[in-house]
Amino acid sequence: MKLIAKGLLVLLASAHMAAADERVVREFSGTSPTLTGEFTVESPWLMDWRLNGDYEQLMALDISLIDARTGRHVGRVKHTKVKSNGLRLFNESGTFKLRISSTLARWSVKIIQIEPEDAERYTPREVNPLQGGFNSN
Repeated sequence: MKLIAKGLLVLLASAHMAAADERVVREFSGTSPTLTGEFTVESPWLMDWRLNGDYEQLMALDISLIDARTGRHVGRVKHTKVKSNGLRLFNESGTFKLRISSTLARWSVKIIQIEPEDAERYTPREVNPLQGGFNSN
């Protein structure tokens, strides 16, 4: 029993250490299209996105990154038509906004600042053709 307790303690301590290296910069959520408030991040950072809805055949989410200082469209970050979630790693510093378009969906996005050594834990996966967007660094 003591061995299990020690193992659990080690697991909790390492989970806490991993979480300490991440800091939520901003959180956004909604059900309709929006241009978010600005946020400032240093490279590397993560976008943690989630899409839910009751009309799976009709819902859609499109997220674009906007340079907050110039209003310039930096690029499409995510496009999906299926209930899903994921992480996107960014290696660009700056002050940004997100242009989020949604149809019949509930969405949420977290902007998370991470340490450079933690970025190595995040590896791109193959893109599902139904979800679109890009997952490269």
